[in-house]
Amino acid sequence: MEALIPVINKLQDVFNTVGADIIHLPQIAVVGTQSSGKSSVLESLVGKDLLPRGTGIVTRRPLILQLVHVDPEDSRKTGEENDPNAWKNGRLYKGLDGEEWGKFLHTKSKIYTDFDEIRQEIESETERISGNNKGISDEPIHLKIFSPYVVNLTLVDLPGITKVPVGDQPKDIELQIRDLILKYISNPNCIILAVTAANTDMATSEALKVAREVDLDGRRTLAVVTKLDLMDAGTDAMDVLMGRVIPVKLGLIGVVNRSQLDINTKKSMADAMRNEHAFLQKKYPSLANRNGTKYLARTLNRLLMHHIRDCLPELKTRINVLAAQYQSLLSSYGEPVEDQSATLLQLITKFATEYCNTIDGTAKYIETAELCGGARICYIFHETFGRTLESVYPLGGLTTIDVLTAIRNATGPRPALFVPEVSFELLVKRQVKRLEEPSLRCVELVHEEMQRIIQHCSNYSTQELLRFPKLHDAIVEVVTSLLRKRLPVTNEMVHNLVAIELAYINTKHPDFADACGLMNNNIEEQRRNRIREMPSSVPRDKMSGGAQGEQEGGTGTWRGMLKKGEDGQGDDKSKLHSSIPASPQKGHAVNLLDVPVPVARKLSAREQRDCEVIERLIKSYFLIVRKNIQDSVPKAVMHFLVNHVKDSLQSELVGQLYKPAVLNDLLTESEDMAQHRNEAADMLKALQKASQVIAEIRETHLW
Repeated sequence: MEALIPVINKLQDVFNTVGADIIHLPQIAVVGTQSSGKSSVLESLVGKDLLPRGTGIVTRRPLILQLVHVDPEDSRKTGEENDPNAWKNGRLYKGLDGEEWGKFLHTKSKIYTDFDEIRQEIESETERISGNNKGISDEPIHLKIFSPYVVNLTLVDLPGITKVPVGDQPKDIELQIRDLILKYISNPNCIILAVTAANTDMATSEALKVAREVDLDGRRTLAVVTKLDLMDAGTDAMDVLMGRVIPVKLGLIGVVNRSQLDINTKKSMADAMRNEHAFLQKKYPSLANRNGTKYLARTLNRLLMHHIRDCLPELKTRINVLAAQYQSLLSSYGEPVEDQSATLLQLITKFATEYCNTIDGTAKYIETAELCGGARICYIFHETFGRTLESVYPLGGLTTIDVLTAIRNATGPRPALFVPEVSFELLVKRQVKRLEEPSLRCVELVHEEMQRIIQHCSNYSTQELLRFPKLHDAIVEVVTSLLRKRLPVTNEMVHNLVAIELAYINTKHPDFADACGLMNNNIEEQRRNRIREMPSSVPRDKMSGGAQGEQEGGTGTWRGMLKKGEDGQGDDKSKLHSSIPASPQKGHAVNLLDVPVPVARKLSAREQRDCEVIERLIKSYFLIVRKNIQDSVPKAVMHFLVNHVKDSLQSELVGQLYKPAVLNDLLTESEDMAQHRNEAADMLKALQKASQVIAEIRETHLW
């Protein structure tokens, strides 16, 4: 299991190169208030003075400290410290001469053997990023320490929690530090090392408070109590160390730090450790073997190893999922363009194919949220257009008085013996003309949908187009222009379809003749019923004579059945004449052309019969024409608009865009595309490397 910590170190190195926080690696974060002894604890673990010291805020950037144990007989070597194969019995085998040294990520392969230099480098690197005004930064410093006196550990030293800004610190320094600490300890794979001084009340510990915010049940919090030797006389930390004050799942460990005097007099770590051990044996003999810096180091090493073991399966899955996502993202960005002509033709062909496939319903990306492409065109034809036509009432906008007026106007100055055919033609044309507007609206709706398909193909099907905004705009312009050119042609055809119906009223149409025959039979039946109801005083010969005349007229044509009442009753005519206004009085001019048709009178039997017949005929013929239009308009739209665009789209795009002069301009990538591609490639490379690192761990290493 010792090999697990170097694996995580190696993963950390891999992701440091791309500066990514997408993977939560197992680590230990050190949290505490300013001057609570965090840095002293870390130095005790390392066994060297390597961290900046002073009053006020000293740690102003996160320090990721990787401790790597090397065998005392091993020599310095820089490349393989994270290789699990180089580890035997928890020790890194390096070679010959054994010594302690450090390496920073930002100084690449430079090796530091003088730990004072390491401290100076930390100070200068902190000031380089954070400035020298006591401000903080969340960009970490990465430091590796190789030593035979350390256990394998990875720790993150964070700025100390402070409350009041001092000097020229920003006013919100407390909030900045808090956000920075939470950024690290919110990671569910992070063990929190909460440092609290023994000479303060544990109940007021800011470190434990902030740890509790992200780790409610304390499962990943380990408390460290520092400065045990500085407690007030007569008090001890027994209750605290026994966990009676604040219980923490991972335990509490007490340590004794070097005093500032010890540091000033260069007291060695070995002496400090001996003094600490002696103090614990004297003050807390029963707890001495479960406290102290050495026990803390072993505990942290064990906790981290077990924690890594628990996190590893999920970490492996997460890395593989992210690798697949970045592979897909990189594919969507496409390869850098080498052959411009081939790329342009490929993109044009792909767009044209996808456009046609969307219409045919064979597109790769099927829309599930709404109808689109051919399906919507079908909906427009049969639902929108079909229902609109069916809602057009055959006699809409036509009153009985309109029909009667048309009949009278068509007879001219002579009283009519028959209902004039021209009145039927005039009225039926007027009704048929009403079908033109919904037909043209149908063309407009299909045109709009074909315009929408362009956007659909850009968004879903041809993502490569988004790499080249100018080419995308040019393709949209060409297709829009082609659709715009076909719109008037299609409108003209639909207009002609209605005009064709208006040009010749075919009263010999089979469906119309059948309707007339049926209507003739109905009217004959009504006539017989009326004869039966006539009073017995009417002479039989008049009855039969009238019937004979009607039968002679009714030869099965619609004109025959319109001859009803041609003999007309005299009183009918007198009623009609009496309805005309009386002559104007002398001295009053009257416009004889403006004689109003009486509306408020009751129609005579003949007038009512004539109107009824004309209305029935109009309705019958209108339904025939409506059926024709409902069938022919979609066919015309498909032929003149949809199919024409499908057939000529590719040749139009090639003709308009495949020109050497504009190739370079059209295939110019958007500014940030190349940058995104490089970032995605780097991240994918890091993830693949990380996946490889984890794959090297044999299953036996996990337990």
